[in-house]
Amino acid sequence: MAPVIDHILINELRVVSVIGVLDHERLSAQPLQIDVDIHVDLHDAGSSDDLTQTVHYGEVCMQLAEIARSTSDQLLERLAQRMADVVLSFPHVLAVDLTLTKLRPPVPEDVQSTAVRIHRAALRTNE
Repeated sequence: MAPVIDHILINELRVVSVIGVLDHERLSAQPLQIDVDIHVDLHDAGSSDDLTQTVHYGEVCMQLAEIARSTSDQLLERLAQRMADVVLSFPHVLAVDLTLTKLRPPVPEDVQSTAVRIHRAALRTNE
């Protein structure tokens, strides 16, 4: 029987961050959007109504926002990797899909946003 994979979704978490390679990108904070799909088996939490059997998405949001606000990273790719590592550190997380979007990037063309999307899996197979 295939393992049960459920999802906890965090949509459109918005923060501001100083991130970018170019000098003008590092002059002021830019708006970022974080979308997270946490792969987790929610059976036990659904049966027990016990927060310890799931992933506390409020805590995930707070930690991701803090990483974004305090980053010295230049690349979205690096910041996304660091964020994925944090999500994977939570108990019960099997994998994470994370999209990190720079809203209104400071580029010379009319671009609404740029983004990176990564998938990372936990090394553990069960809890």
